[in-house]
Amino acid sequence: MDPIKFGTDGWRGVMAREFTFQNVRRVAQAISEYVKDDAMKTPGRKKSPLAQPIWIGFDRRFQSDAFAKEIARVLQGNKLSPILLMESLPTPAISLMTHKDSCLGIMVTASHNPPLYNGIKIKQDGRAVPETVTTAVESFLDKTAPVRGSDYKEKSVKAVYLAYLKSKINPAAVAKGLKRPVVIDYMHGAAAGLMEELLPPAKLRTIRTNHDPLFGGTPPEPIEQFLAPLIAAVKAEKALIGIALDGDGDRVGLVDDKGQYYTPCQVFPMIIDYLITKKGFKGKIVQSVSMGYLSGRIARALGFEFQELPVGFKHVAGELAAGTAVIGGEESGGYAWKGCLPERDGILAAMLLLEMCAVLKKTPSQIWKDVETKYGKSCFKRIDVRVHRAVADKAVWAAKLVKKLPKKILGTEIKELIQVDGLKIILQGDHWILVRPSGTEPLMRLYAESDSPARTAELLELAKKWVGPAT
Repeated sequence: MDPIKFGTDGWRGVMAREFTFQNVRRVAQAISEYVKDDAMKTPGRKKSPLAQPIWIGFDRRFQSDAFAKEIARVLQGNKLSPILLMESLPTPAISLMTHKDSCLGIMVTASHNPPLYNGIKIKQDGRAVPETVTTAVESFLDKTAPVRGSDYKEKSVKAVYLAYLKSKINPAAVAKGLKRPVVIDYMHGAAAGLMEELLPPAKLRTIRTNHDPLFGGTPPEPIEQFLAPLIAAVKAEKALIGIALDGDGDRVGLVDDKGQYYTPCQVFPMIIDYLITKKGFKGKIVQSVSMGYLSGRIARALGFEFQELPVGFKHVAGELAAGTAVIGGEESGGYAWKGCLPERDGILAAMLLLEMCAVLKKTPSQIWKDVETKYGKSCFKRIDVRVHRAVADKAVWAAKLVKKLPKKILGTEIKELIQVDGLKIILQGDHWILVRPSGTEPLMRLYAESDSPARTAELLELAKKWVGPAT
């Protein structure tokens, strides 16, 4: 049988190769076994996990709805209580329902991956499940042959999700403060049509709204190389801001009023500065280790604790859910903050960015200029390099690399080494390099940030030499 392994955010595979109906049934059966095993371990609960609903959602990928129906049939065949969404909605909608019902949720999506991929995310209590759950699900794979039922409930939760969004950020107040149009790029994803439910049509210009399983020929990932249509639309419309939403609507990309793309290492500091200085947030700030140095500078300047975590929003969500952090972010464009679900939400982040412009009465470029003036410039870039074989143990690999490091890198002394997820090398002046093995693929992910594009490029070229020749 094909091996199935949950990564940083679920299980993904190429459709008709790894991601097949047979393998989806195997995963659904394993989830069913996990739920039944969990029920056996805690018999004293007021409401047994067997009686709790299990919400199932899907994105707009090819046959995502069919895969979701098959999951519902397997869960029903195991005498569980699946509820299939009646429409494609962003992943945070499923997270919301698991929070409301204190239950499990399953989302059929491959997020930002190319059109050939699909995947499954598991949610619980408003966020991604911890590794203990996915490890347990993996342990139940193929213990029992899939059992298929024939009937399951269907329900629409679009209104519930929209009500949640409106309860967190006032759309009317935001709309009143917007003096120029806003361009929303749905990238053909599951969030399509939702911003129109929050803001007046006169304020919006939307692109890539239609259902296209091929996503127009590019992955639905809100990064600069895939946002040419958004950049062009912002310039043509003389818009205040351009916002892109990824395939399952839980992450954002930002283009400013001048048509300039901002990296998450720029967007997250803008969000932090606004939430602290204008909305009175106080507490620890957390981010993935692949994020930039401005977040830490803001935390130190304002006297707040700061922590870097392994890559994967589930680690950020864990801190938010526990109440030990108030703001969290990750390098791929996911953000969350206290008072909302401990889950990244692209629509909610988009509304916050619009609120920032409305309240501050500034364009994104002006907001960024303020942050840059106070805390410094950020020039971030990431590249992926294929190598001969996957790294089996990241910690062992990082320890070996540490021994090979020179005392100075490009003439600058090393300030700190962080071995959280690969090896992050921080230099004097806060410039840094992160070398992070994929773990499941023969791939090295290289990240760097400095105060100039040329310096960042030099750091990445040096990191490429460390990881060896590409395949």
